[in-house]
Amino acid sequence: MKSNLLEHIHNPTDLRLLTESQLPQLAQELRDFIIGVVAVKEGHLGASLGVVELTVALHYVFNTPEDLLIWDVGHQAYGHKILTERRELFDTNRQLGGISGFPKRSESIYDAFGVGHSSTSISAALGMAIASNLKGEFDKQHIAVIGDASIASGMAFEGLNHAGVTDANLLVILNDNAIGIDPSVGALKNYLTAVKTGKNHRQNNMIKSLNFDYSGPIDGNDIFAVVNELKRLQKIKGPKFLHIITTKGKGLKQAEEDQVKYHAPGKFNALSGEIYSKSEENLPPKYQDVFGLTILDLARKNKKIIGITPAMPSGSSLKFMMEALPERAFDVGIAEQHAVTLAAGMATQGMIVYCNIYSTFLQRAYDQVIHDVALQNLPVIFCLDRAGLVGEDGATHHGVFDLAYLRCIPNMVIYSPLNEIDLQNILYTAQLGINFPIAIRYPRGRGVTQNWKKDYFGKYKKIELGKSNCLQKGSTIAILSNGVIGKNVTTALNNLGEPIDIAHYDFPFVKPLDEKTLHEIFKTFKKIITIEDGTVIGGFGAAILDFGSQNNYAIPVEKLGVPDVFVEHGTVDQLQQICKIDVSSLRSLFLASIK
Repeated sequence: MKSNLLEHIHNPTDLRLLTESQLPQLAQELRDFIIGVVAVKEGHLGASLGVVELTVALHYVFNTPEDLLIWDVGHQAYGHKILTERRELFDTNRQLGGISGFPKRSESIYDAFGVGHSSTSISAALGMAIASNLKGEFDKQHIAVIGDASIASGMAFEGLNHAGVTDANLLVILNDNAIGIDPSVGALKNYLTAVKTGKNHRQNNMIKSLNFDYSGPIDGNDIFAVVNELKRLQKIKGPKFLHIITTKGKGLKQAEEDQVKYHAPGKFNALSGEIYSKSEENLPPKYQDVFGLTILDLARKNKKIIGITPAMPSGSSLKFMMEALPERAFDVGIAEQHAVTLAAGMATQGMIVYCNIYSTFLQRAYDQVIHDVALQNLPVIFCLDRAGLVGEDGATHHGVFDLAYLRCIPNMVIYSPLNEIDLQNILYTAQLGINFPIAIRYPRGRGVTQNWKKDYFGKYKKIELGKSNCLQKGSTIAILSNGVIGKNVTTALNNLGEPIDIAHYDFPFVKPLDEKTLHEIFKTFKKIITIEDGTVIGGFGAAILDFGSQNNYAIPVEKLGVPDVFVEHGTVDQLQQICKIDVSSLRSLFLASIK
């Protein structure tokens, strides 16, 4: 019986003591280890399984951490973490206080660059390579591993364009598996498919035309082939490009066959691969499904409606419309800037465009929101999924800045539904005809209405622009909440155990504010507490403070929300506790405030 190799690998120095003939055994052990932990602890599975051989080969051939290795996005970096002094910590992955699910500079010297959003690796590695040249470190290696979905993003091309006119010691490895979270799309995907199948003439090679030393495609799951090619490229100076073909989910049959589901499958049986089913009977709907089902219903009745998403058809549930009305629903790949300006172009022609982007990813298209949409006052409907604290993905993915970064933009209307009924109604209202851009932000996860689809779906009501709602009357303290965090407020107020003189107002519109109601509140109450699932710097609470200051009101306003730090990973409940916006913290605050 062979002895276990992985348990003796603490870092890449230990790995390099192995013979090449031992590497396939190590790769299998690494793959089994990832499957075993993720099956129980959850996380991103398929991407890391697909690059096990590449991960072992990179750390075997190159002198990491002196040689700098960057994983684009980082979904595929679990094997890297396990081989770089974090094997014994790996079962804490994505848990509060544990290691991050993505490469993170403060976590390890082997994580050369922090990632989480896609398409940054080439620019970062090029920056490092140019810096190394300036410091006289000409033998230092700089490697960027990027997927075929991520390389289609504009920023990746900007990095390639610059690298091709430098003498930087840069190696770009294209991990080509034809899928990101959903299958890759676009002309570049078709080009790569032609290269893989031998239908593209080598003299027409796109990468070679950018002055890269191109090699491949090779089988990225053949560890000997990868090691041999990396050793060859190690000796070549200047910008290099290695095209490898891998299988996402490699080594787990179900993950290979259903690559979308096994990107992050939740808990599953490590031996059989079977995902443990969770009963969804009598559960409230996911907010993403409320969006997806509602926009499809509206689009069937209104032929001007178009849906756009940058590479998130499953995550946003735009897939429902893409399947039913493919000519009016578009996945544009990892291209948030293009998605926004594409929507703007369509809006100029009278189309009603729902541009669905995760809150954290809209940050990547901020200029387009301002310059191409708001400046021209185009009625683009931004649907910001995953707004607020998202949980285990952590700081790179929390959607906590959108209220602040959108509130300062002229012409922009911002709406946060209290629940899924309000979400479907604002989606309906927007397509009735607006002459301004609007951002609709809603969270990851489920709503609160068990029978939403049966009792409310399709029964639309028009929402009045800029109107707030009084959910509970009072005369001493006024709680002003924005969006679904209002559910925590309601629950806390209902659990006080005694009648208490606190009013609760739902302010779904951060812009425009309900100024009539605000004047009444500032004149009536002794104190105001604002609560939001976003940064307290410049968000909803700041808008209330601005209103009070501009109108010379003197009553105190206390802001609750996400503090001025990058909140790390953990469950949403844990992170809300840290931010003191969970039910228990709010209950204690309300009791203390009334005394």
